[in-house]
Amino acid sequence: MTASGTIHVQIPLGIVLRRTPGVTRWAKWYWQAVAVLPGAGPADWKELRRDGDTTDYHAATVPLTLWATDTEAYHVNLADNPPSVYVIIRNEPDGDMPLRVLLATASPYEAQDYADSGEELVEKVAMPPGLVAWMHEFTEAHHVEEPFVKRRRNGTLTDRVEDGRGDLRIRQDSDVYRAPRRVTP
Repeated sequence: MTASGTIHVQIPLGIVLRRTPGVTRWAKWYWQAVAVLPGAGPADWKELRRDGDTTDYHAATVPLTLWATDTEAYHVNLADNPPSVYVIIRNEPDGDMPLRVLLATASPYEAQDYADSGEELVEKVAMPPGLVAWMHEFTEAHHVEEPFVKRRRNGTLTDRVEDGRGDLRIRQDSDVYRAPRRVTP
């Protein structure tokens, strides 16, 4: 629980990135998040496995945080087949390695926000069964179903707008889309 009273739990999550040869002449390497390691220790691009030109790296260990206020998003994720961890990665052209793992999230809504920005790569990785059980237990313990509340209209009729007249609060004598007239002195 934080100082503001928000309930959350956290687990360290190792991120495994795979480097394979690129398929075009413009991309020398293709990178993909392929696995997560719950409870992993710190790592900084530790090579795990090499098979020809394909190499798996334990690129980083980041915290996976579940928040009690995001349980609706976790329900959506748990309904997916399979449930996933979303790994947020940023290109680092000036660093030692070309990528930097920013974070991991179990919320598809948060992952969508990062995907919409276009600055980060969002990789979807299947959750191990133990992590699914941990997230399910947390979600069931803290989810509060919010009842649907239908909004009521305020009675203003918005369908009575004259096209081409502009804002009805501004007095004008003619069509706002008319051609401008030459003013003679």
